[in-house]
Amino acid sequence: MAKIQKPLKMNFGKTIKIFLIDGDPNGRMSCELSNWSGKAYKIPRINIKDCVDRSDLKSTGVYLLFGKDDNGKDQVYIGEAESILKRLNQQLTLKDFWHEAIIFISKDENLNKAHIKYLENRLHEIAKSVNRYKVENSVIPTQSSISESDRAEMEEFIEYIKMLVNALGHKVFDEKREFKPKLKHSTFAIKAARGADGQGGPTSDGFVVFKGSKASATIVNSLTSNFIAFRQKLIDEGILINKEEYYEFSDDYIFSSPSTAAIIVMGRSANGLTEWKQKDGKTLKEYETNDKNNEV
Repeated sequence: MAKIQKPLKMNFGKTIKIFLIDGDPNGRMSCELSNWSGKAYKIPRINIKDCVDRSDLKSTGVYLLFGKDDNGKDQVYIGEAESILKRLNQQLTLKDFWHEAIIFISKDENLNKAHIKYLENRLHEIAKSVNRYKVENSVIPTQSSISESDRAEMEEFIEYIKMLVNALGHKVFDEKREFKPKLKHSTFAIKAARGADGQGGPTSDGFVVFKGSKASATIVNSLTSNFIAFRQKLIDEGILINKEEYYEFSDDYIFSSPSTAAIIVMGRSANGLTEWKQKDGKTLKEYETNDKNNEV
């Protein structure tokens, strides 16, 4: 398998044009980006049958089906088809977990079967690596063999797919860690009693505790019942692994706030704004309120 060279992250402004096909914000919509040959559709499951009026959906493309599993966890199925609309109609009877589809096609009909097989495989690979959503595919899609120039074009196409899927409400392809290379410090830590030794950082979703961080082996008696239950849930789900002297995070985990993250790591009540600190001792609160953080 050829080595994939990741394109540079796009950090310049982009214009997204969203068209509400039926004039309903909860209905069908098409999305386009300036200077991009691709096109996206976001279609609720209940509106798939209405799409006979969209001739371009009979073309080749890739699609994502979004829903939740029986435990309420976000779930996605990633597929490809030479006729998107035909395949989506088939999926209405084959899969019942999904409630909306996001589809990507080429406006100039420049995507062939090899292209979409490549896109399907790479999107599946990225979603599994990021591990935000449960990927419903039962088998790993086969990656097609395409030329070096086509790979470069498809990798660029993937960057636009990731951008639009995020803009349309799903972070299935977004890394949990959001690094800001212009900042001197981006990692915070807690080292406390009972084996607690965590590292993490703020994100647009809340606060991420990094894989390999250590949560306290025990909790204090005064910890409230809701946090006890939450901690136990993380243990039951395999996020926290019992290592006897501490619990280890098996993967990056995003908490709703730095305080919740600190409480789970320390096993006691805590104010995350003052407990999470950089190497120089600066607290998260100081970091967020000091303009000098933006200096290179």
